Amino acid sequence: MTPYPNTPLNPSLPIVLLAGPTAVGKTALSLDLAERLETEIVNADSMQVYRFMDIGTAKPSAQERARVRHHLLDVVNPDEPYDAAIFADQARAVIEALHAQGKIPLVVGGTGLYMKALTRGLCPGPPADPELRRELLKDMERHGVAWLHAELSRVDPACAARIHPNDRQRLLRALEVYRRTGVPLSHWQNTHGFRQSLYATIKIALFRDRKDLYGRIDRRVLQMVDQGLVEEVRRLLRMGYPCSLKPMQSLGYRHICQVLAAETTLEEAIRTMQRDTRRYAKRQITWFRGDSEFRWFHAEARQEIFDAVLSALQESERVYGVSKMG
Repeated sequence: MTPYPNTPLNPSLPIVLLAGPTAVGKTALSLDLAERLETEIVNADSMQVYRFMDIGTAKPSAQERARVRHHLLDVVNPDEPYDAAIFADQARAVIEALHAQGKIPLVVGGTGLYMKALTRGLCPGPPADPELRRELLKDMERHGVAWLHAELSRVDPACAARIHPNDRQRLLRALEVYRRTGVPLSHWQNTHGFRQSLYATIKIALFRDRKDLYGRIDRRVLQMVDQGLVEEVRRLLRMGYPCSLKPMQSLGYRHICQVLAAETTLEEAIRTMQRDTRRYAKRQITWFRGDSEFRWFHAEARQEIFDAVLSALQESERVYGVSKMG
């Protein structure tokens, strides 16, 4: 199956991916890099696509967006469907337009699945099975996350070897696919053939010392509250977007929903939000570490990153005959 049957594959056309965990410093670096490349930014953050959700998603400010043009921000309302497949379709259209202008698209974000969908396509596996997922969740509650990994190792060792033992969401999905179809997820993925990339992709990932990153996360949470996160959630509720919506159950928003429902205090919500964001950052790092094509750089090593990107683009020109477009 071709990942995108209506899109001609052209791996000679380059794109740059800039990834990393939340609060690592992607936005600031992306602005400088986009200016260096004289290009535009394609958002690959699954929460920044939603309108009216600005503070809790750390969306680029109006000043930052005026400095460099951004695409795929504020795409849908919080109650409208959006997923990796929709993102990939929209991002490919933007990338095609930028290539036509002689620009090298800079794709920036922390949602690994979106980047994978864009560059490799999505596995056409079976749809989710809520009842089966509930059964697996009960098994996990009884036996622990380690049991999930052990069970997956038994039925799909190839898939288990690629998933971190604590990555419960991917473990649950892999077991769900096997129990529903009797076919290992690794077979679905191998049949799909993720190895064929749609572009000549330059992948850059940012890191910081754990203590530094966690400190930045904790400070960002406090900054979001100071900037008006509570009022942002109140406004969303007044607009008719309930806390039951999937975007409203994301980091920050669900915590403030609990405050507004008098289920917890703001102080406790802040602590929980900081903890959950640190855990999310760990999962992001695990995801990107699983892709050996990413080159990792300290977030402050700007010149080293710029040099690496320019060198990779020069190599693309040598191999494929394409320059910094133009």
